[in-house]
Amino acid sequence: MRPKERRDGGQTDLLRARLDAIIDMGHPLVKLSRTIDWSFLEQKFGAVSEDKPGRPPLPTRLMAGLAILKHTYDLSDEVLCERWLENPYYQFFCGEEFFQHRLVFDRSSLTRWRERMGEERLVALLQESLAVATKTEAIKPSDLNRIIVDTTVQPKNVMFPTDARLLHRAREILVRLAKGAGIKLRQSYARVGKFALIKHQRYAHAKQFKRANRALRTLRTYLGRIIRDIARKIGGSAAVLSESALSRMLALARRVLEQKQHQRGPKLYSLHAPEVECIGKGKAHRPYEFGVKVSVATTLAPACGGQLVTHVKALPGNPYDGHTLATIIPEMEALVGNIIERLLADKGYRGHNAPADYKFRVFTSGQKRRVTPKIKRELRRRSAIEPVIGHLKSEHRMGRNYLWHREGDATNAVLAAVGYNFRRLIRWLSLLLRQILASLFLRPSINPA
Repeated sequence: MRPKERRDGGQTDLLRARLDAIIDMGHPLVKLSRTIDWSFLEQKFGAVSEDKPGRPPLPTRLMAGLAILKHTYDLSDEVLCERWLENPYYQFFCGEEFFQHRLVFDRSSLTRWRERMGEERLVALLQESLAVATKTEAIKPSDLNRIIVDTTVQPKNVMFPTDARLLHRAREILVRLAKGAGIKLRQSYARVGKFALIKHQRYAHAKQFKRANRALRTLRTYLGRIIRDIARKIGGSAAVLSESALSRMLALARRVLEQKQHQRGPKLYSLHAPEVECIGKGKAHRPYEFGVKVSVATTLAPACGGQLVTHVKALPGNPYDGHTLATIIPEMEALVGNIIERLLADKGYRGHNAPADYKFRVFTSGQKRRVTPKIKRELRRRSAIEPVIGHLKSEHRMGRNYLWHREGDATNAVLAAVGYNFRRLIRWLSLLLRQILASLFLRPSINPA
């Protein structure tokens, strides 16, 4: 069943005052809510729902507004619910006519809505942010023709992986799941396994690596015994447990047990997030990061409303930067509705596989051929994307991704870009309001003689 969308009926209540009679209608959030084309978002997001019997979903404006507020102000789902309940501007932004004293949604509704929409539909929020920026003259349509592109790492919410901790944690989870399934093990190795982990950590800290490796082999032995014990006990019921949590954890534990330090191919770095990848970007302070590679594209020209994100996409598999342009450029053009005239990138994009029509529109740092004085000046602005990536990570929840699976990686990256763009637009609308007020109150008065 399709959601029942909200429309402002202008009705009044004898016992309650309308929100537009309480709040300041010149507030940037109010102006932003009136600039966003909610009908466009309802059309995009409503396509997920089907006209079938059942409880209708929550209104699109409510859920889309909550997603925007969450990543604009860097709030968790729990804190967002608390702020929404006490902030009348948040409620007005989400389409409420009267102040609500109780939540009209559940916290888990946010998670289910994100999963239902997915990356391909949440991109509509990013597209609408660019439309609002053009409508409010924060950027010019021509600013979307020249783009800066770069990649970064979106870290996952995982602990720094070590072999000893992974072996110990896999054994603990297997013992707990086996106990919940009613499987009686010969030995849990809870006490000696904990001591072996402590020994390994102390020996490694003291650079006594022979003793540390001996403790590591002990941890590996304990995990192997638990795996073989569980495999023997579930031998006849393996088909029944094929889709259970115990069976999935058993497969992950075998991967942890068998993987080597210098093996080629993917390795397991987290038990609760097996999709995590180890990515090295050459940083001296952080040689390796654990998460997923993300491509970020921003406008090149310094516009009035700031530098906005025009495209963002999670790239699982840690592809070479230059080999991502074949996917990114068509998606970016479909998103902004313009043809990319020039794309600037760093040296990591040399040898790119951009579409044939864009082969001579991509310029990398240090390039000498086909570089005119104007392009040379623009290449100096290529590094302007770095502070944008810093803001995405520190202020809009890209610095640590708490959403699960690869779908969560893609969703969090898109919503972080949406929050960044709307944060710039709120600032632009507040500056615009100040300029209007200043021009009204500072206008020179004419005194008749």
